[in-house]
Amino acid sequence: MTSVTCPSGHPSVSTDYCDVCGLPIGAAATPAASSVPAPSVAAPAVTAQACPNCSEPAASDALFCENCGYDFTTGTMPRAASSLDLGTPPPVPPAPQAVADWVVERWVDPDWYEVQQSDDPCPSPGLPVVIPVIAKSVLVGRPSKSRGITPEIDCGDDTGVSRRQAQLTTDGQRWWVEDLQSSNGTFVGPSSGPLPEDPISSGQRRELNTDDRVYVGAWTRLVVRKSTPEEQAGQA
Repeated sequence: MTSVTCPSGHPSVSTDYCDVCGLPIGAAATPAASSVPAPSVAAPAVTAQACPNCSEPAASDALFCENCGYDFTTGTMPRAASSLDLGTPPPVPPAPQAVADWVVERWVDPDWYEVQQSDDPCPSPGLPVVIPVIAKSVLVGRPSKSRGITPEIDCGDDTGVSRRQAQLTTDGQRWWVEDLQSSNGTFVGPSSGPLPEDPISSGQRRELNTDDRVYVGAWTRLVVRKSTPEEQAGQA
């Protein structure tokens, strides 16, 4: 049997394709491409610069130092923030403090103490405690942390005063007092007359005259009056 030789030099019985490598008989031999690694392209070296202000390294094409903000283009440091900068609101001035037009004087009244027959010793009489009043309604009583009671007219040193003794309310010109079902009652009497003997009715508002005095507890006398210009100046 006649054999032929393929382009790669293999003897083959088949005359159309090589029995060994499968190349077409009569085709030109194609040498296998050698796998030559492509030459690597080195990345261009990036030169660096040092910040003149903080010596922090930075890229040669950087416009600003990322550490301190130095401007490589102008050679200056950034300007300090100002309240005039866009988006920075100016400081808000504090709201003016309200001035109390009224005050409540809290007195120790020895005459009231004598008729109450209290077992507690009476404090020494002296100048009153002057309490500015801004709210339209204030509580008279003794504080209690456990019950969350914080009266604006604090009579805490007089144990004859209830925790919630009375409520003083105003429309800006007139004043009323209301007993809040206190233990020893709330009394109202004029300064020129004798001490009151009967308490006001609980739950009913009693309007106060200019010279009225409110008596509570064992020795406490309350006087509601207009604040003086000196007192108002001291609150500003």
